[in-house]
Amino acid sequence: MTKEELADILGTTRQNLNKWEKERPDLVRLINQGLALDESIEATEKHLENLKAIKEKASSGKFKLK
Repeated sequence: MTKEELADILGTTRQNLNKWEKERPDLVRLINQGLALDESIEATEKHLENLKAIKEKASSGKFKLK
């Protein structure tokens, strides 16, 4: 994600993000951690959906072995 995209999500400007990096590094760290957590949650949900699909196929006898 670019700084422009992040600024848009946060409702601020790229220049403000640059300022925050210098003056409020803890704030920037928290923002980055939150974004990383969101990505991790999305990936976990996708894996869970895949596991549920595998379970469904296996229990219905539609699981294809190679």
